[in-house]
Amino acid sequence: MRRRKAKEIKILPDPKFNEVVVTKFVNNLMLDGKKSLAFKIFYDAIEMVNEKVEDQDGLDVWKKAIENVTPSVEVRSRRIGGATFQIPTPVRDGRKSSLAMKWLIGYSRKRNEKTMAQKLAAEIVAAAKEEGSAYKKKEDTLRMAEANKAFSHFRF
Repeated sequence: MRRRKAKEIKILPDPKFNEVVVTKFVNNLMLDGKKSLAFKIFYDAIEMVNEKVEDQDGLDVWKKAIENVTPSVEVRSRRIGGATFQIPTPVRDGRKSSLAMKWLIGYSRKRNEKTMAQKLAAEIVAAAKEEGSAYKKKEDTLRMAEANKAFSHFRF
């Protein structure tokens, strides 16, 4: 590589649960630099998940939802001899969690509940039960990789 490797930015854990993954999730949830509002939405959503699922802690349900939505393989386009092939490749660890968070947030924004906290809580509960749009996206990605398994020898 010609350039030096970028410095890794240390992310501080969140104030309530003292977890770095929560801060990463809130950073993805944040719009226009309004981090305190994003934290409020996340904490309200976790409270709602606590009320919906009595036997488990809200944060544990959220972690289960992230785990259920995390993809293991994805397809990447590669042009070979004038034809474009969808080649299944394993997903790097950092990208796995990033994709899971982005899918969970993106599909919760598209839901029909009234507030963002309610939307996020509903999508978290659905993903923890292995249903909902974010989980469906993971399944579709897996199915796509499975269908294009024949092109895996083109992997670079």
